[in-house]
Amino acid sequence: MATETGAEEDVDLLDSFRQFFALERDVLVLSLSMLAFSLAFQMTSRYIPEYMRLLGASAGVIGLYGSVGNLISAVYPYPGGAVSDRIGSRLALTAFATLATVGFGIWYLASVVGDITLGATTLPAWTLVFVGLFLAQAWKSFGLGATFAIVKQSVPSQRLAMGFASTEMFRRIGFLLGPLAAAALLATTATFVDGFQRVLLVALACGLVATVAQHFLYDASEDTLGKSFEGIDQILADLRTMPATLRPLLVADTFVRFANGMVYVFFVIVVTEFLSVGFTGFGVELRPDAFFGVLLGVEMVVAIISMAPVAKLTEWAGLKPAVALGFLVYAVFPLLLIFAPGNQWVLVLLFAFSGLRFAGLPAHKALIVGPAEQDAGGRVTGTYYLLRNTLVIPSAALGGWLYGSEWAVAIGDVVIQAGPELAFGVATVVGLIGVVYFIVFGREFEAYE
Repeated sequence: MATETGAEEDVDLLDSFRQFFALERDVLVLSLSMLAFSLAFQMTSRYIPEYMRLLGASAGVIGLYGSVGNLISAVYPYPGGAVSDRIGSRLALTAFATLATVGFGIWYLASVVGDITLGATTLPAWTLVFVGLFLAQAWKSFGLGATFAIVKQSVPSQRLAMGFASTEMFRRIGFLLGPLAAAALLATTATFVDGFQRVLLVALACGLVATVAQHFLYDASEDTLGKSFEGIDQILADLRTMPATLRPLLVADTFVRFANGMVYVFFVIVVTEFLSVGFTGFGVELRPDAFFGVLLGVEMVVAIISMAPVAKLTEWAGLKPAVALGFLVYAVFPLLLIFAPGNQWVLVLLFAFSGLRFAGLPAHKALIVGPAEQDAGGRVTGTYYLLRNTLVIPSAALGGWLYGSEWAVAIGDVVIQAGPELAFGVATVVGLIGVVYFIVFGREFEAYE
């Protein structure tokens, strides 16, 4: 159990808002820019698999899209730091913001241009979605390690979970507004593609405004972002010196995230096509695609209101139970969703339950960065996520193969047939392996013992 001293000040959950509006102009502009891109990406990314399906992509291709996204998440941060070293943080941020904005535009063009004929070869329209993905995720290349390190330096060790809860709550509000805005735009159009084109145009506008404002208002003269990157040797050294307490967490987290990665891109397709559930009530009637945005909003509301109380509980119960709770929700949600009845209120409850996976996120982050040395929090975080995200890369491709294949195997009287149920069922099994491993081998951060 963590102890407190009278000299330690509580971490006020409203501090993130107070501090945000008290920031110097350059940091404020950068924060608003990143928030704008986060909002734009959340409006669009969760709907891209459905967009691809309607453009003619198979389940296998959609799964490959998810794995490419995993690959980008794993490898972008390090070259992002190298680019910042060479051209300076101000130009680097502007370049990456511009690429992300262009990515939204390419996603929009995919449905406008259609299939592309190059000589004897015809490229399907969804090919442009892959091109756009490499660009749209560029904004994610900065800030992960720095954010972890700043919280570690600013908050007493036994209050790390509360510190991360404070910052996560502010960030998740953007995650809440994005899908709800998308749902509102989709609800006003006759078809999904027409509505999603509007969503993409709004995302494009957000990117343009944020890019221009960031470039002309952000003063990075004293910014040191990216100047500590030392190449592959540094990465290997960080892997060798990773705190021993992180290794069981990393193993369990990899299983859980691999499981989630297998089916994450198919959540929207399960709601819109497999279950095909819309919403009717309170004088409103929504198609399944618009209802999916509302479900994501419900999920994020639960995430926002649950993170702070759970983070507070960690101060006497420890970090490990909160992390285990988040892992468990990650693991069982796929099975619950794929076998859910086609009832709108059941889906509302399921996505509310899914929001609890974020309740353990502040504790998870605290458990990652807590054991690190005071001046090594950013490197430890970067190393952890690089290794985990690299191992998770093939998950979506595997899930897409299981989801869309048509094979069947007979084992005695039992017939195992590929399809959505198998993909989501295997995901839950893989996730539960991670949960059990963490419960058995996971170690508590000493400040919370």
